[in-house]
Amino acid sequence: MKSIRSLYGKVILLIFILATVTGLAACSQPKHKQDLLEKVTQRGRIIVGVKYDSKPFGYIDENQKLQGFDIDLVRELAKRILGNENAVEFQQVTSSSRIISLTSGTVDMVSATMTINDKRKRVIDFSSPYYIAGQALMIHKNSNIASIKDLNGRKVIVILGSTAEENIRMLAPNASILGFRTYTDAFSSLRAKRAEALTTDDVIIAGLLSEDSNYKMLKERYTKEPYGIGFKKGDDTVAFQGSVNVALESMKNDGTLEQIRRKWMPY
Repeated sequence: MKSIRSLYGKVILLIFILATVTGLAACSQPKHKQDLLEKVTQRGRIIVGVKYDSKPFGYIDENQKLQGFDIDLVRELAKRILGNENAVEFQQVTSSSRIISLTSGTVDMVSATMTINDKRKRVIDFSSPYYIAGQALMIHKNSNIASIKDLNGRKVIVILGSTAEENIRMLAPNASILGFRTYTDAFSSLRAKRAEALTTDDVIIAGLLSEDSNYKMLKERYTKEPYGIGFKKGDDTVAFQGSVNVALESMKNDGTLEQIRRKWMPY
């Protein structure tokens, strides 16, 4: 009887040791870290930063509905990646907040008239370009401003955090810069005659002109601005970036991207 109890005790001890070793081994295994594509797929939607005041790319219409080129673009990407064009959560960003929204992880990506350039590429990653804009000048139709050189010694409005802000400081170094965070505030300031010109991308100026025929856009374009979708840098976003680029390429090849462009920019 004593020997049976002794054997029973040894078996229990052995089971305890095996369980402990197995538990320690499990704990020592590195936990699988979900990448962004897995998170998006599990969540069932893509969180995207877009602009709410940049007609025709992203704006609130008269029915308080979010509309625009970037909105349609993102919905089509969601359809091709997740199988549902409504699998999107839009969050408002501005030119000065869009990179922060990416680096902080607030959004999965940003589609907000963001020019691809080397300075930004040091901080975030970009998709392949989906639109090429050009920087232009918007002035009152009775203004005597004929070129960007005429801005020297005058006030010009820019959007803070935009490439236009950087470019105007080089192209018209003696111009007085008046910066705003939103296009709504910028255009209101121009209408209030706080400055003589507003500079931004031509397609955005075209959207502003549709609201007021008292202004015009000069013909000259001073830069080429390739728009790209922005992503947070890191190994965990690589697969998601790849899925977006594959979807973008298929949209270019089957004509969907061109259809979206023509819908919002028929000119």
